[in-house]
Amino acid sequence: MPKQNLRRYLRKIYVLIAVMGIDLVKIFRAITGFGFYINDFFKIKSQKNSNKDFIFGFPLPILDEKFAEGGVMSGHYFHQDLLIAQKVYKNNPHKHIDIGSRVDGFAAHVAVFREIEVFDVRPIKSKVKNIIFRQADLMNLDPKMINYCDSISSLHAIEHFGLGRYGDPIDYDGHKKALNNIYKILKKGGKFYFSTPIGKQRIEFNAHRVFDVKYLLNLFKNKYEIESFSYVNDEGGLFENVKLNESDIRNNFGCYFGCGIFEMRKI
Repeated sequence: MPKQNLRRYLRKIYVLIAVMGIDLVKIFRAITGFGFYINDFFKIKSQKNSNKDFIFGFPLPILDEKFAEGGVMSGHYFHQDLLIAQKVYKNNPHKHIDIGSRVDGFAAHVAVFREIEVFDVRPIKSKVKNIIFRQADLMNLDPKMINYCDSISSLHAIEHFGLGRYGDPIDYDGHKKALNNIYKILKKGGKFYFSTPIGKQRIEFNAHRVFDVKYLLNLFKNKYEIESFSYVNDEGGLFENVKLNESDIRNNFGCYFGCGIFEMRKI
């Protein structure tokens, strides 16, 4: 078995175990970290000596973070959220709405500098300045939403529509219905910022769909002008403003589970 395929196979096993609440990497780090924890505890206890500024409360061992990085600036969500928030800032639309993107990522970025309306099939009880939340199923469009805005985003969300993961109705064509409704929501000449997993086309039920780039381009044909295309590769690196040439499209830019990021204008 080729090394790349073996890595994918092992990752799938890891993910399947992780969704059941067992993180093997965290367990291994915790076992390794326990010795450091004991050693550090006795060291700080000896430094305390008779000082009474702080007492020791109930132990709360954090065993794995000693081996982790200070932060991760890679991957689908990090790059797409930052890149598209920058584009919205630069283009400064009259009304921007978002469909299903990360509230604690993209929407929070945008809310720093402007108001954003967020639509999701799930409820959100929290209220935050500059984020207006509306619960809605975008596979079924309210007629009042037609020609509603001049700027719209949907980042890493369309691949879930119709798979039931978030309590939405099961619909094999859910992604098509959502994309058609987004087209109706957006005014002519308006911007659509879109991202989704790219690679060999498939449904990994009920997590997500993965889209062939050519399939996506056919969905957008005669509806949008593609102004820029970027992607995040399987290793989590961003390739910004790349050309959509035929060989890369055929090869899905070398991605098995990458992220295609489109900036488009409605024709």
